[in-house]
Formats: sequence, C-alpha cells, structure tokens
Amino acid sequence: MRNRFGFILVKPQLGENIGASARALKNFGFSKLSIVKPRDGWPNIKAKATSVGAYEILKKAKMFDSTSEAVEDFDLIFSTTARKRDINKKHLSFIQFLNLLRKRKNQRIGILFGPESSGLSNHDLSYSNYIIQIPTKKNFSSINLSHSVLLVCFEIFKLINFNKFKVEKKSLKISSKKTVNKLILHMNALLEKRNFFTPLHKKKSMVLNINNLFHKLQLSDKETRILASIISKLYKKN
Repeated sequence: MRNRFGFILVKPQLGENIGASARALKNFGFSKLSIVKPRDGWPNIKAKATSVGAYEILKKAKMFDSTSEAVEDFDLIFSTTARKRDINKKHLSFIQFLNLLRKRKNQRIGILFGPESSGLSNHDLSYSNYIIQIPTKKNFSSINLSHSVLLVCFEIFKLINFNKFKVEKKSLKISSKKTVNKLILHMNALLEKRNFFTPLHKKKSMVLNINNLFHKLQLSDKETRILASIISKLYKKN
C-alpha cells in the first residue's frame, strides 16, 4: 500500500532538506521520492550526509525538469501550502485529506512540496487536484520542508497502520466486590480503634463516603493486597 504514495520536492534549495526528507520517508516505510530542479544540482553531497541510513532512497530518486513531468506517474495530486491560496482548487483540512485517502485506496497518490523560501507557485499548484495545509499557529505557519514531509509521512503511516496506534489494555484481574468489601471492613475496624469516626453522628456518612471511594476505583487484586498491607502496616506503627 505504501508504494502507491510518492513525495515530490519542487525546486528544493538545501541539500540538507532533501536528505532529511529521504530519511523521513524511510522512517515511515515510504520509498518514492521525486525531485524537480534542485537549486544546487544533483547529486548533492549535503543531501547524502543528512540522509543517514536512507541514502538508497536518494539513489533511487527520480529527477525531473518540470512539475508537469513529475506528476505524470500519479492519479491524484495533493499540494501542500503554508497559506491559503487564491486559486480555484479545493482546500482540504488535514483531516479531510486523510479521509479522502481512505476512500481512494486504489489510486496512486502524489504529494507536492514547494521550495523553502516561497513554497509552490500557482503554476505548480495548477497540477494538483487538492490543496492541503498543515494546521499550525496562525502567526507562524511556515514549516521547514523536511519537517512538512515528516508530518505528512507520519499521518499517512498512522492511517495505514491504524491498529498499531490502538491503546493496548492489559487484562488485569479486577477485585471482586467481596474482596473490596473485606478491605473496607478491615480498614474501618482499624479506624474505629483509632477513634477516626468522630463525631459519632457523622460516622454513617463517613463510612458511606469510604464505600463510594473504594468501589469506584476498580482495583486489581494486586492493588487491593498492597492497600491492605499498607493499612495494616500503618496501624501497627501507630
């Protein structure tokens, strides 16, 4: 499924960002990187240095002279932008973007990222089907190129690997009501010996509050045993 996603860097300026973008792809299991007219030419030593263990992605990266050529391998193109554009394209929230990916399971998806200083031009945007904007703080919306690639990779990775992000609940044996009642009776007996329930006319409500407290906790057997030991130990020390 990951192979249907491609990441296109249009006129990237810094080799470091190209390398870091390749690393982001590998972090989340993607491999298709396309590069359109990098400012400092290709190959780029700085890109290799920052790619670390993802150099094979750089070696396999496709080079293009124009955005129109780079998008030809895909069925659907999403463009990223840091600001709202005055262009006749549907702007999607990030949630809408992910929801659309769920529906277009059999299509080849290309995602465009613009140069660091200016972002994608309106001409580049004209090749896209949709425009997406990563939500940020309003007065500081510009995100580093490689960081943008990383965020998009991560969100798509979550979409593909949804089950990995489910919270796994350990199956703990919850104490029975009988066990909890024994704990409460034990504690109340010790408190009685310490004259805790004073004044006497409030004893009933105090016992009720203790009852409510312990029964809503859903204590495991282990936790109940620990509490019983603590209570007994404190009583003996006093």
